[in-house]
Amino acid sequence: MKKITKLKICDWNLLILTIAILISGVQLEATHSNGLTSVWIHIIVGLLFIGMAVYHILLHFGFCNWFVKFHNLKSQFTRILWWISLLTLITGIIALIHWLATFNHAPIGGVHGKLGFLMIFLLTGHIIKRIKFFMRK
Repeated sequence: MKKITKLKICDWNLLILTIAILISGVQLEATHSNGLTSVWIHIIVGLLFIGMAVYHILLHFGFCNWFVKFHNLKSQFTRILWWISLLTLITGIIALIHWLATFNHAPIGGVHGKLGFLMIFLLTGHIIKRIKFFMRK
């Protein structure tokens, strides 16, 4: 399979997962993270999202040093998206560890949620800028 085909499949999956993670994040925010099922759904969708995002970056940059690659990008917007995504991931891991230990919402989970919404906002801009890629046959 050609790289462009792999990228298109990956990007469509990422689009679906972006919508799913947004919906589950809004649901968690609205219910103050009450309910084990909603948290587990968010965790599972988040893990799938991370996996696809890593695959997306691998398709673009391979296995080289991603920090250097993102640092050298022309688009400051994409560099900011990279750093916000990393912060979202790190705070998500910390919140997950706390949640698995206590099954209670932690303040770091709130930070993760706010960063996550910012990341989704930036992802929307990233997608809109590349909308022609999604529309090509």
